[in-house]
Amino acid sequence: MTNQTQMMEFLLMRFTENWMLLRLHAVLFSLIYLAAVLMNLVIILLTILDHHLHMAMYFFLRHLSFLDLCLISATVPKSILNSVTSTDSISFLGCVLQLFLVVLLAGSEIGILTAMSYDRYAAICRPLHYEAVMSRGLCVQLMALSWLNGGALGLLYTAGTFSLNFCGFNEIHQFFCDVPALLKLTCSKEHGIISVSVTIGVCYAFSCLVCIVVSYVYIFSAVLRISPRQRQSKAFSNCVPHLIVVTVFLVTGAVAYLKPGSDAPSILDLLVSVFYSVAPPTLNPVIYCLRNKAIKSALSKVLWNVRSSGVMKR
Repeated sequence: MTNQTQMMEFLLMRFTENWMLLRLHAVLFSLIYLAAVLMNLVIILLTILDHHLHMAMYFFLRHLSFLDLCLISATVPKSILNSVTSTDSISFLGCVLQLFLVVLLAGSEIGILTAMSYDRYAAICRPLHYEAVMSRGLCVQLMALSWLNGGALGLLYTAGTFSLNFCGFNEIHQFFCDVPALLKLTCSKEHGIISVSVTIGVCYAFSCLVCIVVSYVYIFSAVLRISPRQRQSKAFSNCVPHLIVVTVFLVTGAVAYLKPGSDAPSILDLLVSVFYSVAPPTLNPVIYCLRNKAIKSALSKVLWNVRSSGVMKR
């Protein structure tokens, strides 16, 4: 008879058993987390305070930064705490909440990236009607739709995963609660709900990818018809950051979820999961700040004002 138990807690996988390396991991993750939080907060504040950034593009960028801030906060602080305290446990409810938040935020981020691709299409292909097309109402609707889709996926994946029976083993081969790692602990033969959830998630991600690809086909065809080289380079520079962000997010997620699974834990699995859960929230603000002149100009103004006020106080 199969040994089925009611899990009270799970054990997250350590990066290493070496005490010094655990401390090094905690320091490294702390630095990455603080940098990601600071950079995303800067973008959020700049797009709120600077009236030049009160446009549809920066409305979506603000929400993307908020999602990235929440996504990295859902996984990394717990990993840092476990490394510092030399513990591996996460409560059952904590694991449920973590899985729900990761799926919700990742699903919402795909929706926001799709909305941003439509915004770039409207700006380049329909510049005379841009403000009418990308109205405040439409932006709010697209943002709300992204959150609703992410929330629905979060509920489906969480309900599907935790409706299964878990066997005696409670060690998750992952540094946070994730669907593929949790499925390895189940002894249920029927995975109907989670199979439906995965199918819906794949269809959602694929439909978003199709929308993004179609948008950029129209964008690049329009850009290539622009005669002055300077205007072409400006149009490309507005699209490149978004393309890089989409590529990093989708490629890292696809590698993590579509790579062949293995029963034995490996450091490669951990590194892949780190890359897709930590890299996008950390790299996105860097990419946008380096390539976007309006963001850099707004940041320069804020730094100049802070410096000026400091000099006046002296």
